[in-house]
Amino acid sequence: MNTSIIIADDHPLMLRGLSDFLTSKGYNIIGSATNGNEAYNLIVKQKPDLAILDIRMPFRTGLEVAEECFKNNLETKIILITFDKGEELYDKAKELNIYGYILKEFAIEEIEMCISHVIEGQPYFSEEIASYLKSSVPSAKPGEIQKLTKSEVKILKLISENKTSQQIAEILDISFRTVTTHRSNIVHKLNLENRPSSLFLWASKNKSLL
Repeated sequence: MNTSIIIADDHPLMLRGLSDFLTSKGYNIIGSATNGNEAYNLIVKQKPDLAILDIRMPFRTGLEVAEECFKNNLETKIILITFDKGEELYDKAKELNIYGYILKEFAIEEIEMCISHVIEGQPYFSEEIASYLKSSVPSAKPGEIQKLTKSEVKILKLISENKTSQQIAEILDISFRTVTTHRSNIVHKLNLENRPSSLFLWASKNKSLL
């Protein structure tokens, strides 16, 4: 795996544990930080593919680092890890196009799944967080699904099962680019916000209709 990652957490045990675990799994950890300023400077200097950030850190929080990256159009994708379950944090994360948001108590169990989704441009949220986010997503309007082609409905169903675009391409025996095009068309037809999480959350909430 050539995916470059930096990790930032002000808890030494968490930082070391996550770093050692991911290194043992073959990921390329190119730096670590214990506060938000160090984390942001590392992102600017090293330009990693992914940054795994604790939300609560000295100097800058993980959200503030993500906000700076968002404002400055940095391409590093952000995954936040947190003990916090406050709704306002999830809303802020969505605004900043954060790709991954996992709870610390599930970090080791979920981080590989999260990374594999984020690498492909798909969002990943811990189950508890996804439950909250789904409650703020609109239900399907009457006739809305009829606007979609059979292929688009198949893709939506697979998205609702947390399949990545690459997995969907393999299952349906189509190209990755075709899946991406379908996803874009579905977002347009359903009039969803153009954010990484929108399609997954809509599909999850309306799974019974697919």
